[in-house]
Amino acid sequence: MKYILFWVILFTPAWTRIDGSEMEQDVMWHLRKIPRIVSERTFHLTSATFEADAKMVLNRVCGIECQKELPAPSLSELEDSLSYETVFENGTRTLTRVKVQDLVLEPTQNFTKEAFVRRKRQVYGTDSRFSILDKRFLTNFPFSTAVKLSTGCSGILISPLHVLTAAHCVHDGKDYIKGSKKLRVGLLKMRNKGGGKKHRGSKRSSREANGDNQRTDTKENLKERAQGGRRRKEPGRGQRVTEGRPSFQWTRVKNTHIPKGWARGGRGDAALDYDYALLELKRAHKKKYMELGTSPTIKKMPGGMIHFSGFDNDRPDQLVYRFCSVSDESNDLLYQYCDAETGSTGSGVYLRLKEPDKKNWKRKIIAVYSGHQWVDVHGVQKDYNVAVRITPLKYAQICLWIHGNDANCTYG
Repeated sequence: MKYILFWVILFTPAWTRIDGSEMEQDVMWHLRKIPRIVSERTFHLTSATFEADAKMVLNRVCGIECQKELPAPSLSELEDSLSYETVFENGTRTLTRVKVQDLVLEPTQNFTKEAFVRRKRQVYGTDSRFSILDKRFLTNFPFSTAVKLSTGCSGILISPLHVLTAAHCVHDGKDYIKGSKKLRVGLLKMRNKGGGKKHRGSKRSSREANGDNQRTDTKENLKERAQGGRRRKEPGRGQRVTEGRPSFQWTRVKNTHIPKGWARGGRGDAALDYDYALLELKRAHKKKYMELGTSPTIKKMPGGMIHFSGFDNDRPDQLVYRFCSVSDESNDLLYQYCDAETGSTGSGVYLRLKEPDKKNWKRKIIAVYSGHQWVDVHGVQKDYNVAVRITPLKYAQICLWIHGNDANCTYG
């Protein structure tokens, strides 16, 4: 029954939402005029030390009600937060100052939903996640756009050379984490039948061939584990890899872009609103990637639902898909209770909407999953799983990172 539901949810052409007397169907993408972000000047910084621990530590997250009371940031504050740091594979860094042009300030949204306290963290009640095990789904769009970072997070392909992820997967707000010095991105693939090749004898070759020990279970192993039996010995150095099994193709990262709103260094706390980063790969992939879109309000999401896939740590070697309704929102964040564990952070949150004046449907990334957070709501700490929205300004910034200019970033 669960798999039938999964099939219906994934391939139903339109969500239907009924609000007592109202039915909404055929929700469409609405293109918006994107403000311009222009690079002004680039400075060289001291090389990164890569000494931070691989965990996100935020002293205090301003919650839904808290954000309502904050004054709108000034243009200079926005430009400072949207200026960005780039770290290259040799550890050198630069800081690029930007100017924002053609900005239309949007009114602060009126948040009316009342949140309720959840007792459990990350997985709430019945676990509603789906492990994608069938290779027909695993290696095809949209699941093939999900990638794994060597730091243990997830990410999403958004161009032939670029991966979008959470900033805290590579930087703790003050320094780059230890595992990001030689950052790599793992793309899912299926080994050809009969093509099991012996791994080289070096530790690095063995580790990369096995995806840093992130290996996918065969059906036999899963069955044995479910019955309480021992898992069969995994292929190691000098052993042949099981034919037809999923694995990761690891690619080195050429450089990483992080907004200054997150990479504050010793000059203040990192802001959850800017927990996103873009990774440029050393070589292009040939997979289909997910396009960016600006995040609509909950009312304009089909059924108020979001979707994302990642590599949750409690389900090793499996790609995990989930969907859920958004519980609340602020101008920069989506608050929800999608079941997710560590490892899925950095996943691309997407919607499937109809394109304007066309009959076809398209999925676009509208947020980056940041993880579990306690937030301040009416002075009370409440927990949510939080995603960082792609606002028009963030769309313009990420588009600038991808293309090097704003020529292709007019509408989104």
